[in-house]
Amino acid sequence: MSTFTFSFDSSEVPEHDRLGGKCTSLVIMTGAGMPVPPGFAVTTSAFDAVMNQTTLRDHILKHLQNLDPNDVVDVDTRAAHIRELIMTQEVPTDVRDATIAAFRSLMAYCGDDDTPVAVRSSATAEDLPDASFAGQQDTYLWVVGERDVLQKIRECWASLYTARAITYRMANGISDDGLSMAVAVQKMVNSRTSGVAMTIDPMNGDRSKIVVDSSWGLGEMVVSGEVTPDNFVIDKIMLHIVRRIISDKHEELVPSGHGNVIRKEVDADRRNSPSLSDDELITVARLAKAAEKHYGSVQDIEWAIDADLPPGNNVLLLQSRPETVWSQKKQEVKVTSTGSGIEAITRSLMAQIGDRATG
Repeated sequence: MSTFTFSFDSSEVPEHDRLGGKCTSLVIMTGAGMPVPPGFAVTTSAFDAVMNQTTLRDHILKHLQNLDPNDVVDVDTRAAHIRELIMTQEVPTDVRDATIAAFRSLMAYCGDDDTPVAVRSSATAEDLPDASFAGQQDTYLWVVGERDVLQKIRECWASLYTARAITYRMANGISDDGLSMAVAVQKMVNSRTSGVAMTIDPMNGDRSKIVVDSSWGLGEMVVSGEVTPDNFVIDKIMLHIVRRIISDKHEELVPSGHGNVIRKEVDADRRNSPSLSDDELITVARLAKAAEKHYGSVQDIEWAIDADLPPGNNVLLLQSRPETVWSQKKQEVKVTSTGSGIEAITRSLMAQIGDRATG
């Protein structure tokens, strides 16, 4: 295995400093037998090789000195300058060769050199216990061909230094010294439906519930808040649906067939219809529950239903990260009071478990 790449199905032990938060999670989930699309990481060693072959890293750190995060114009100007430096910096031949070899191996596994992939940032500072970097760095979808993949990897590296990312790190006291990034290159999921799921109710901290948001197409519109998703609450123990809210899902992101995605108005028949069947919803809930059991903590997962795969094998796990709001609160976990009998007993037990976990 190259120093500069790391296959998701590698038998090597994943290291956060080498793979960043997202890629480490993907390797762990693959090793645990979870339904993760195949791919590989371009390791932090590749990023470091680019940054350290000249004085680029020192120049960036010097450029960030005495930066006032409240001076929006200055932050934007410095951020744009740093990104331009990264985008024009020569990539060492051994980094390029290793990345191309890993990409060609993935294409051979998929059976088609034009198989679209997602290129996703995986910074070493993301998904920390007390900070969430969701959406801070770039993700590119439906990328086709090694030339475009190499370009998008470089753009992911540069996205460490957007104005938003720089000021977020400053606000959270995260140093830029030693900062690095891996990049995930992963077979693109042809998402018929996608979304997020949390193994806790984010409204009240109830750990006896799983909350699922879903919408048509790719999940970026759910994550970014551009569309109001369907919302479901599932009892974590009994795995029955407690509440459902079906929203008006007016837009979706879908593949254009030309290596990118387009916004599309959802047709009238689907716009106000559930984006998940009950069976699919329970499958998503089981997947979220399995992730929580594996990691031993409340999880916030991204998932998708692949339109190309048969029912029963079409729910895929894209990402799992620790929940970062309620896990930081030292307070009694709230449990809803509806229901009776075994359901009420179950919720009471879960509340006690939650108290021990957060106390």
